[in-house]
Amino acid sequence: MFPYPPTQEHPITIAKAWLLALLCAVWLGTGLVGHDPWQSDDAYSFGLVYHILQSGDWLVPTLAGEPYVDKPPLFYITAALFAKLFSPLLELHDGARLASGFYTALTLLFIGLSGRELFGRGRGWTAAIILVGCLGMLVRSHELITDLALLTGCAMMLYGYTLSMRRTLLAGMLIGNGIGIGFMSKGFIAPTLFVLISAALLLFRTWRMCSFLSSLGIALLFALPWLTVWPFLLYQRSPDLFMEWIWTLNIGHWFDYIRGGDYAQALYYVKILPWFAWPALPLAAWAVWEARRRVLREAEFQLLLVSFFVMLFTLSVVPNIKEVFALPLLLPLALLATAALPTLRRGAANALDWFGIMTFGFVAILMWWGWAGLLRDNHAKITLWLKDYQPGFEPVFNATTFWVALTFTVLWVLLVWRVGRSMRRAVLNWASGVTLLWVLAMTLWLPWLDNGKSYRGMVASLKQAMPIQHGCIASLDVGDTQRAMLQYLGNITTHTQVQLDCDLLLVHGERAAKLVKDETTWVELWEGNRKGVKSEPFRLYQRITQRP
Repeated sequence: MFPYPPTQEHPITIAKAWLLALLCAVWLGTGLVGHDPWQSDDAYSFGLVYHILQSGDWLVPTLAGEPYVDKPPLFYITAALFAKLFSPLLELHDGARLASGFYTALTLLFIGLSGRELFGRGRGWTAAIILVGCLGMLVRSHELITDLALLTGCAMMLYGYTLSMRRTLLAGMLIGNGIGIGFMSKGFIAPTLFVLISAALLLFRTWRMCSFLSSLGIALLFALPWLTVWPFLLYQRSPDLFMEWIWTLNIGHWFDYIRGGDYAQALYYVKILPWFAWPALPLAAWAVWEARRRVLREAEFQLLLVSFFVMLFTLSVVPNIKEVFALPLLLPLALLATAALPTLRRGAANALDWFGIMTFGFVAILMWWGWAGLLRDNHAKITLWLKDYQPGFEPVFNATTFWVALTFTVLWVLLVWRVGRSMRRAVLNWASGVTLLWVLAMTLWLPWLDNGKSYRGMVASLKQAMPIQHGCIASLDVGDTQRAMLQYLGNITTHTQVQLDCDLLLVHGERAAKLVKDETTWVELWEGNRKGVKSEPFRLYQRITQRP
């Protein structure tokens, strides 16, 4: 089904395959453990996971005692299972974050299998390495976010499409389970993508075959349990929560957005793709340009272009627009970029190669220099800026992280020096450079980053200032992230209903504090903030007079 041109690249040997697997493992495994839940998505998601661990209730996602049913709970359940499984060895938040590595590993597997199916043996590793090198994947793939499970579902769907005319049953199973995983992680995005991609592919004669239609039918059968069991159980638990999920937070919200006509951010993903999808985007553009005379006739380009534009359109017309939601766009772009390598001009490949080596080498030198400056307190401008950005941070030399960082720096130098000449060299060196910077960030710089992104110090200070005997705690302008960390780090449950007759009130920001100061029923007990963030302080008030 998918003819591909013969390649003159050297085949990937077993030794090279192990090297590439090691690179992917280092990139994926680094940064999953060893730090607190960070603001904002990481901490918010762990709050939902923590509820499952504490209550055993996996049906209704709950944050600090209040239901949050905007998304189904598959990812949170998976994270809770990992946290419980590794709880003797890891803290709960570190164990939960292994779920992110699990889903990202599956994504790399399916994108690699898709690359091999579309473009031949050896291209699977290339597709996975290109995805690893995409800048948009670097931080997000190590956070506790449901979008990673959606990404896995989309990767499974793409692989299923590539098999649909050769292995009908397996293709249908993959597509159906991909729809289900995506639905149970992010709601209606994955089913919508399936309907639109399938309908668009049927516009091409290549795809109007019985085998493809059979795969779609099988996919629907395998997707059905995913699409019905949790909604049915949620309805049985609470019809009101079911209606809030399916209408207020999803279908109705989307219809309101369509009627409102506010599309100011409709081009947001187009604007961020040049950096978010680098270096996959320019390579994908070259592949399409090189194959421009046959791009609409060959099945592989039809599939990848249809998938990309359907994803871009669908994600651009939903109510919530955020950078993290663009992750599925990287899948077809990485596969298109894989098609570009055999036809890429040697000059362009060398330019990308040297640009990556020089950029990552320069940034790595800066990271080593800045770390040494902090440790020695040399009063250089960069050191003073770093200390001002994270006030109160006291660097401590850690021999283990130092030797790990040094080892990977030396290995990177050896890799870019010794790697053989091929069109894959540029993307391999780029992915290894991204991995090097991530390793340095998660070893040398992890204490500095954790100092500013963790809520642990702030929660401990708040806990100490609270009266020993107190009733409920109301909150004003305190976000979901903060409420989740108050619950996890301090066992402090806050209520969003300020009108509750609580004797304590926690407010966030100057606007909320001004509203409270205008009243005479509260006296301030405490003020604090997350380290390095002084612009939006938290304040704790105690009621001094009872409401009549």
